[in-house]
Amino acid sequence: MERRVITIPATKSRYTENFIDSYKKRRVAAYARVSTDHEEQQSSYEAQMDYYTNYINRREDWEFVSIYADEGVTGCNTRKRDGFNRMVADALSGQIDLIITKSVSRFARNTVDSLTTIRKLKENKVECYFEKENIWTFDEKGELLLTIMSSLAQEESRSISENCTWGQRKRFADGKVTVPFKRFLGYDRGEDGNLVVNEEQAKIVRRIYGLFLQGRSPYAIAKILTAEQIPSPGGKEIWSSGTVKSILTNEKYKGDALLQKVYTIDFLSKKKKVNEGEVPQYYVEGSHPAIIMPQEFDIVQKQMALLCQEKSRQSCVNIFSGKIKCGDCKSWYGSKVWHSTDKYRKIVWQCNHKFNSEKKCSTPHLDEESIKKLFRKAINILFIEKNEIIENFNTIKDTLFNIQLLEKKQLQLQKEIHTVEELMQQYMNENKCTLSEQMEYQKRYNRLAEHLHNAKNRFDEVSHIIKKKQKQREKIEILLNRLKEQEEIVVDFDENLWYSLIEYITVFSKEEIYFTFKDGTEIKV
Repeated sequence: MERRVITIPATKSRYTENFIDSYKKRRVAAYARVSTDHEEQQSSYEAQMDYYTNYINRREDWEFVSIYADEGVTGCNTRKRDGFNRMVADALSGQIDLIITKSVSRFARNTVDSLTTIRKLKENKVECYFEKENIWTFDEKGELLLTIMSSLAQEESRSISENCTWGQRKRFADGKVTVPFKRFLGYDRGEDGNLVVNEEQAKIVRRIYGLFLQGRSPYAIAKILTAEQIPSPGGKEIWSSGTVKSILTNEKYKGDALLQKVYTIDFLSKKKKVNEGEVPQYYVEGSHPAIIMPQEFDIVQKQMALLCQEKSRQSCVNIFSGKIKCGDCKSWYGSKVWHSTDKYRKIVWQCNHKFNSEKKCSTPHLDEESIKKLFRKAINILFIEKNEIIENFNTIKDTLFNIQLLEKKQLQLQKEIHTVEELMQQYMNENKCTLSEQMEYQKRYNRLAEHLHNAKNRFDEVSHIIKKKQKQREKIEILLNRLKEQEEIVVDFDENLWYSLIEYITVFSKEEIYFTFKDGTEIKV
């Protein structure tokens, strides 16, 4: 019997699953995007919206769904493109059959994002049409063309990014300073684009520095500014200690500028990283008017550096936090609430480790009124003796705080470190170029590495002592200046005096409480 082959024609589209001879309007949406919010781009954005509305409505076989759009966002990734993500979600839920866009680069400049999205849409029977390249994704050669065009778009994006980075670094090298003015306290943009002091905001910056120099922590300063309802640089009602720290450590407030503190790792993700030496930095001295005197700024940096080392006692939730020491176990006092649920409620301060060991600390608790009363007594005793204290300090300050020998030692160690590093590099280069006994090489290299490690440790120790001496001198000078300003006996508790003058209190008993002032003076009350 003769073999016959009968062809059964397809009745459904393999892409849309609609019957081939059926008439059904395709639900069509368009996508428009501009990458910046500049005025000329705004007109392009509006033109795209108008064009695609008319373009879809002219076709009788198409049913207009919507136009999805993103303004002022990059096409390098899809994470922050709300309009794009909403369109894809609607398409996957069955609301769209066809998506039209101007070009592959408008859809995505990232090859992986572009292909992943197209394949996901294709699996869900949604086609895309790229007008400029005339690519239909249901076409057999559509994905090949799309891959090529997406790669070209990604390469174009990389080129643009590199050009922008070059331009930005050229501005840095020329010493041109810019800041995010809307979120930067103390400065406005001048007519020439340079920084101009905003006097109202500058008062807040000066106050932050003043409060810190009095002895308040960034956390305590943040609480004060929040309580006084002063808006933060970002316009928020609540200040964070991190915001205060960034103001206290930003060199722009002394009129200088360190440029390229962060850099962009990847042009696709736009992820930024703190610059730890990977790319050049530029320090511009005297780039704009200062709000804080350079000497005052430098003092704050030294105190900030030491604050990190003393963080165990610098919680500063309360003005007495980290200020009262137990005479028995030398740990700090903390606040406790007594009778928290009745009318006898009060806050007392006692040793944090009073009941932690077998031998209970015998030091008494103190209520806040008692602490304030004792402080007034101590201040008035100090006030009576202030002339003698000032005279004694002026006599011994040059001897006690002399750091010339330490600075000389620091310079010697710096040279030693540099020499050993050069020797290690030279030794490694020689080992690469010549045959040598590797065990002997490793022993010698380890000796040099140990020498370098010890030299760096000694350098850090000397640097720490220098900073400590400088901070101690500055603290004493602040205290003595405050004493000079105080002309009358203290009657009421003054929070500013407390922060300015007191280092800590040591409690042995109710009859034996010592106030240690910032110049080292001890007064028993």
